[in-house]
Amino acid sequence: MVAQSTPIKSGTKDLIDLEKKLLEKEEKIEKEKLSLEKEKEEISDLKKEYREKLSKTTSLTLEEAKKELFAQVEDKESQEVARIIREAEEKAKITADKKAQEILVDSMRHGALDYIAEFTLSTVKIPDEEIKGRIIGKEGRNIRAFEQATGVDVDLDEEGVIRLSSFDQVRREVARRSLEKLIKDTRIQPFRIEEIVDQTRQEVEKIMFEEGEKLAHEVGVFNLSKDLLSILGRFKFRTSYGQNLVVHTLEETKIGINLANEVKANVNVVRLGCLFHDIGKVVEGEGSHVKLGGDLLKRFNIPEPVINCVLEHHEDKPFSSIESVIVYIADSISGARPGARYEDVEGYTKRLKEMEEIAKKYEGVADAYAFEAGRELRVIIDPGKLDDAQTTIVAQKIREEVSSSLAVPGEVKVTAIREFRAISSQSDFQS
Repeated sequence: MVAQSTPIKSGTKDLIDLEKKLLEKEEKIEKEKLSLEKEKEEISDLKKEYREKLSKTTSLTLEEAKKELFAQVEDKESQEVARIIREAEEKAKITADKKAQEILVDSMRHGALDYIAEFTLSTVKIPDEEIKGRIIGKEGRNIRAFEQATGVDVDLDEEGVIRLSSFDQVRREVARRSLEKLIKDTRIQPFRIEEIVDQTRQEVEKIMFEEGEKLAHEVGVFNLSKDLLSILGRFKFRTSYGQNLVVHTLEETKIGINLANEVKANVNVVRLGCLFHDIGKVVEGEGSHVKLGGDLLKRFNIPEPVINCVLEHHEDKPFSSIESVIVYIADSISGARPGARYEDVEGYTKRLKEMEEIAKKYEGVADAYAFEAGRELRVIIDPGKLDDAQTTIVAQKIREEVSSSLAVPGEVKVTAIREFRAISSQSDFQS
């Protein structure tokens, strides 16, 4: 009996294990069944949703269906796209600021010049006081003729030096060269003075052409007309808020060219736009220098994109191109750097020119020159148009208009000069 008990117990254990496994399997099958039921319900819901969408889509056109699809995709991805855009913008700002600084600093470095401009009064050295006496002439006759012919104020107070003063640098250059010639010439008299001054004016015109050609070639511009080069040459004798126009133009053009190269703009348009941007400042006429410059360039058939750069460099009209923006930036960099300009110089020059223009508009006035920082106005009268009495009246009217129209400090002295001169081949008569 004892020997048969072991197999029975072993069989019972096997049955228990088998039952346990069956129960586990049944439980697993039940879970899978529940999972399948859940998936079946989800599939049923999706089928229902897609049926509704399909039903809606059947009433849409192809374009409407595309828009619906794009809207779903955009809504799903909008947050991700927004995140990517924000990151890109932040990165672009950091990179752009750094790159902009590098470009501007490098461009300003390219604008460095070795050109020396003349800012001070012109001076002429004289060998001795005897020469000074000959220049003055009997009772100041020669010096008056010289001032009248050149339109400059002559200061003889300093020993060994004659100082020439005028807000107009062209007049001052003509006077300086004329005076140097007269010192070498033994014939110093009113008629000879006028002759030499006329000759010198022609020489200075030639110099201005050469200076204009030099300026254009310096910035890489060639084959301009002779008249346009002569106008550019006036930059040598013109300042803008105390900054010489040649210096300013060279600086601006070099900076502009470098900026154009960096941003892949049209370099030639920027080059010409910078070269011509202030050309209206040396042109006579009514209106701003921007308008005068644009009108002048149109007469010389300069390309329209270049003219637009000139017309837009002070934001008088909206920018039409990236080249116009570059010209504007280059002009600002050159003009706004510390020490480049002095505001009061421009106002001073403008006021003196306005004084002269007021006098010139009167009938019988041949010419007018402002002296002594605007405290004196010398008016040259045509003796064939006004007599002595009329000259006195005109001088009074000019003084009253200048005093009322312009903010001139102190009293304005108007000196009207009416001189009749008869010249024969033998002698020089004056009365």
